[in-house]
Amino acid sequence: MKNIKIKALTLTTILGLFILIFGCQSTPLPKPRGYFRLDFPEKRYRVFDSIFPYKFSYPVYGQIVKDKERGAENYWINIEFPKYKAKIHISYKQVHGNIDTLIEDIRTLAYKHTIKADAINEKLFANPEKKVFGTLYDIRGNAASSYQFYVTDSVKHFLRGALYFRVHPNKDSLAPAIDFFGKDMTYLIETLEWK
Repeated sequence: MKNIKIKALTLTTILGLFILIFGCQSTPLPKPRGYFRLDFPEKRYRVFDSIFPYKFSYPVYGQIVKDKERGAENYWINIEFPKYKAKIHISYKQVHGNIDTLIEDIRTLAYKHTIKADAINEKLFANPEKKVFGTLYDIRGNAASSYQFYVTDSVKHFLRGALYFRVHPNKDSLAPAIDFFGKDMTYLIETLEWK
């Protein structure tokens, strides 16, 4: 009787191990990574108009700060969005017969992101009434800058802008913020005027 109990226990143990090993054939899948939800404010704008040779509308949730990091040229500013760790760098130069060089420099800066970019789309802007012409570079992928632009009147004024986030580039987690601030940059270009 003892022998039968041992055989039954052994058979049950072997059967249990067999079911454990071969019973679950589904491959475990890792859960996708989640990202924090960003709540964005309502789109509202105010006019930046001071002693600078340009004026434009920018979001009320942004702060204009004189750019001290990049050489402190007279008309360089940043539009900062501290809550989102975002910043639009704005740099201004006067044109002195060097418009081709200025445009090529900006194009080179935008296309330096080709290494990390999935695509770089160019959108042309032309407002002959205000004499504002330029290009917006929409840089897709894990590049350091998602949007860059330049606008000019081709004879006197040249303005460049670039959107940066103070976080490691991740196109999936930053996509909502990139889209949100990209619309603000487009609006800035559309409202820009020279003085």
